Amino acid sequence: MKKLFICRHAKSSWSFDLDDVDRPLGNRGRRDVLRVGQYLRDYQIKKPDLILTSPASRAFYTALFLADHWEYKEDKIMLEQRLYHGTSDTITQLLSEQADHESIAIFGHNPGFSELTYHLSGGKTDEMPTGSIVGLEFPVSNWSSIGHTNGKIFFSIYPKKL
Repeated sequence: MKKLFICRHAKSSWSFDLDDVDRPLGNRGRRDVLRVGQYLRDYQIKKPDLILTSPASRAFYTALFLADHWEYKEDKIMLEQRLYHGTSDTITQLLSEQADHESIAIFGHNPGFSELTYHLSGGKTDEMPTGSIVGLEFPVSNWSSIGHTNGKIFFSIYPKKL
């Protein structure tokens, strides 16, 4: 059984004249990610074996904050360029390359993440708001076997639910 946490970055700030990749978390984003992290801790959502994140500042810092709540070591977080505005197909390919992990959390962006959750769950998800996490389980033994429609949602949270 493989578990995938699809984590859309928390709300970013538009207060600075920066390139998209450098846009930081905004006040609401920082507040929301802490609330989601506390939820993960309170409900004992088991930490993933691997965290992969887009190199965009807002995704990276979302991953750092949630890694703290999961007690996942910061130096084990891996930056992955393909998660920066990657398509559903690109992200599925990236996941198929991960061999030694039972559970993975990925941090990134829309529209790719909403498309990915929609396809992997067989259409059982809607648009992912900022700061949301969807957990999917796959009845497979390796990541290259995950595909469209074979994921079952076991967890879903977004800040406005809290």
